[in-house]
Amino acid sequence: MIKTNTYKYNFGFSFWKTISNFILSKWRLIPLLDRWLIKELLPPFFFAISAFTVVSLSVGVMLDLVRKIVESGLSLKFAAQVFLLKLPSFLVISFPMAILMSTLLTYSRLSSNSEIKALKSIGISTKRIIASALALGILMTGITFLFNDLIVPSANKNAQATLRKGLGVSIHSDFVNDIMYSRFGKIVDPVSNNSIEGMTHLFYAKEFQNGQMIDVTVLDLSRLGYKQMLVARKAFWNNSDGNWEFEDGKILTMSPNGGSTSISFENYVYPLDSGPNKIAEIPKDANYMTLSDAYKAEELYRLSGNVKEARRMKVRIQEKFTLPMACIVFSLIGGSLACRSNAKASQSQGFALSIILILLYYILSFSFSSLGIAGTISPVVGAWSPIVISISGGLYLLNKASV
Repeated sequence: MIKTNTYKYNFGFSFWKTISNFILSKWRLIPLLDRWLIKELLPPFFFAISAFTVVSLSVGVMLDLVRKIVESGLSLKFAAQVFLLKLPSFLVISFPMAILMSTLLTYSRLSSNSEIKALKSIGISTKRIIASALALGILMTGITFLFNDLIVPSANKNAQATLRKGLGVSIHSDFVNDIMYSRFGKIVDPVSNNSIEGMTHLFYAKEFQNGQMIDVTVLDLSRLGYKQMLVARKAFWNNSDGNWEFEDGKILTMSPNGGSTSISFENYVYPLDSGPNKIAEIPKDANYMTLSDAYKAEELYRLSGNVKEARRMKVRIQEKFTLPMACIVFSLIGGSLACRSNAKASQSQGFALSIILILLYYILSFSFSSLGIAGTISPVVGAWSPIVISISGGLYLLNKASV
């Protein structure tokens, strides 16, 4: 037994020693200037991540959890679990902001100590000096993208499920308002048996709760000249039979000659696809979706004819890419601002400048995102315009700092 434990200890020690030696050998391949600058950047970077995450968590999660503990009887155990599960989503937001703050503080301090001036005096350009910050920004762009796509959606879903469990609410008690689904296909002429392409069904439900549609209206336009309207108190999708089951409703049919018939029913089976159910199950918040989920949701909205939601989802898909890209934007802007010859800022001034720049960027991002969702501009332009504008501004500042 002792030999086995000794073997495991030696194996584990050898493994970690090999890993550390590999990392150290790769680290030594980095130029000395970059190693020095990265060492200067990392302490304020980790401090900024901690500061921004704590502040955003306190405002965004902790106050709400305290209220639920006091008012709804949420236990401390479940509150702690929800708090930890919400942490990844706030870390993702903190990464770009931490890049900006760390570059501003680091390069401002180096500039005030005349170290930037000394580097320039031996022929090292401003672009070369901020290359380390850009490399850190590129690295954090990749980490932020993977974090936001692989960890954040599942963590948010688990946080929601844990909160419901702690409050004694069923995990499946989903509640969604105003579900609309359009189905397109062939509209058949009963007289000639010819058909044309168009909208065949329009499905609307006032609510979706516990797997059931409440106050449902279905308009059937699949036969040319005929209009059939089905109204029911509730309906649910029978997955095994592949159809909808309606309860307590009426069917009104209007023919081309102006006649109409009305039939009441207690139970009625209707051959419509599961599209309405899929629409109702799509999370309203893109933070609960992976990139793959978002693409599927956009396709489903597009096929159902919901143009506004499809456009909104297109913007959110692009924002899955632009959020990580903010790390590169902020590293460029922060480094360029701080490397100016007259840049002398204290830590408090650097923090204040970081907050101002972050607010300006996110106001710009929100404005263009809203325009993209409204259809004023394309979703791609709406999502990427803040990045293009900010990078252009950063390049302008870099040129000014290089003079």
